[in-house]
Amino acid sequence: MTEQVTVITPIQIRFGDIDIFHHVNNVSQQSYFDLGKMDYFEKVAGVNITSDTPRIVAVSTATNYFGQIRVRDDIAVVTCVEKIGNKSLTLFQRIVCGDEVRTESRSVMVAFDFDRQISVPVPDEWRDKMLGQTQSRE
Repeated sequence: MTEQVTVITPIQIRFGDIDIFHHVNNVSQQSYFDLGKMDYFEKVAGVNITSDTPRIVAVSTATNYFGQIRVRDDIAVVTCVEKIGNKSLTLFQRIVCGDEVRTESRSVMVAFDFDRQISVPVPDEWRDKMLGQTQSRE
């Protein structure tokens, strides 16, 4: 059985995230997406992407901004995998306020062995968990 796995990460907006226009700065929103990535990999794949081997590195990101985020907004990052290749995967993330999407981002991530300094195949265990496969491979 295959079912896309989605993780919702609540975000606490900090005073330092707010710019002179009284909305969350775009750079801070990228940090929110990073928190969502870490939460996704810990909850779904069971790995710490900052210390386990292999790790994940971003090689490409694209972000679209649809609406402002204000200091009192109750927001969350919604993360899912959109595509998994041999050595890379694409994450699709949204910052939502209620049912409204304020920002979305696609990130191409590569599995990387820092000891050997090379990209490596996405582990089958990660692939199965991210795709929600409940049966083992044969």
